[in-house]
Amino acid sequence: MMVSAASCLLLIAALSAATSSDAFVPAKAQLSGSDRTCSTTARSMSSDASVSTAEVIGKGRIGSLFAGEGATYVGRDDPINPEGNGPILVATRNDALDGIVEKCPANRRKDLVFMQNGYLDNFLESKGLMDNTQVLLYLSVPSLGVDAVDGITSVNPEGLTAATGIHAEDFAKRLAALNLKCNVVTPEQYRPAMFEKLIWISTYMLVGTAKECKSVGEAGAEHGELVEKVVNELLAAVSAKEGITFAAGSMARLAAYTDVVADFPCGVKEFEWRNRYFYNLGDAACPTHNALLRECKEKGFIGFDLP
Repeated sequence: MMVSAASCLLLIAALSAATSSDAFVPAKAQLSGSDRTCSTTARSMSSDASVSTAEVIGKGRIGSLFAGEGATYVGRDDPINPEGNGPILVATRNDALDGIVEKCPANRRKDLVFMQNGYLDNFLESKGLMDNTQVLLYLSVPSLGVDAVDGITSVNPEGLTAATGIHAEDFAKRLAALNLKCNVVTPEQYRPAMFEKLIWISTYMLVGTAKECKSVGEAGAEHGELVEKVVNELLAAVSAKEGITFAAGSMARLAAYTDVVADFPCGVKEFEWRNRYFYNLGDAACPTHNALLRECKEKGFIGFDLP
């Protein structure tokens, strides 16, 4: 299914509501018992799928999905209820996160649920929030108030969205009520999935920008060899740095997702949260990636200075 994203497709970080634990494959892991992936399939929000009261920060396309039954908006400058105990869904841009965390009562910070794209580890670690609930969202919301479209691909027909942490089950139920799928996964399963999404957005956007492509679909179709070279380069770099083993098929999974969002426009954005992770690994680890960034800078395609 081809979903047009030119009109505002929003990508977010995440993995899927699989119909079985074996469908979740970004890392090679043999889990059993309580460690296996717990899948939540689409269903109405009823007594057996009850959710706790949530607060939603951010009134954009993603935040608007969760407003309504069991959730209320909280403005960025509004106080968060210190007596609450449900999830606080943070649906803002990355650059707003610091202020949100600082304004959150200390006893409620554990309830913050982060749904942003990019590499959040350094930020979360600096705030003591590495154990917080995180979500990789693979879905699109073409415009405010429109039903979301699940990131279902030919390789992952079970969908691609994942959550981990204390509010992961609750979040999956919220998506299920919207007929969207979500895998509740362990932190060990989440990390390689997060890096795969980071590699996708860092590669296709970069190659497309450097080669003056209008969309990620064009980048994949016209520069497939270069895309695959960068993807494999970054997979190897992450494996060496983080000790993560990715399951076979990463390139196929990312290419299939690109088919779904083929019209999404290219642009190197939020460098601090995306490509900088790889750039900082150095030219020895990421030579092609880093050279493409410099090419973009030389051509005037990026407005920020490289470190």
